[in-house]
Amino acid sequence: MTQTIFVLNGPNLNLLGQRQPEVYGADTLADVEQSCAALAGELGLRVDFRQSNHEGQIVDWIQEGRDKAAGIIINPAALTHYSIAVLDALNAYDGPVIEVHISQVHKREEFRHKSFVSLRADAVMAGFGVHGYELALRHVARLLA
Repeated sequence: MTQTIFVLNGPNLNLLGQRQPEVYGADTLADVEQSCAALAGELGLRVDFRQSNHEGQIVDWIQEGRDKAAGIIINPAALTHYSIAVLDALNAYDGPVIEVHISQVHKREEFRHKSFVSLRADAVMAGFGVHGYELALRHVARLLA
């Protein structure tokens, strides 16, 4: 049976490719989903790719992952810096969690240097552009092997 990896994306990532392309690049979230799905197939995995601008929806998906996901890759976007609810949901999840940030957050504004999600994440990918999603997927596959 193919293992499913949830790839969860937080607020404003639906605007990827349009919003601040000098920071986030020209690829859209649909482009990222397509590349992740292709790589997942090569790795013997399946991705369930989701995006929401609502914190509670992200929390619900993490909780759903307890029964349905072998691993979670999460780009929490702005929720990274303040959502204890997302952290608490991740702490109740037993599988591997990889945090992804498209930009190098430590070269940006001071408030972006703090991540609640990192307190639970097994690894953090930051500054790799959208390629960070593929790196995260490869790492999840390694952790599950």
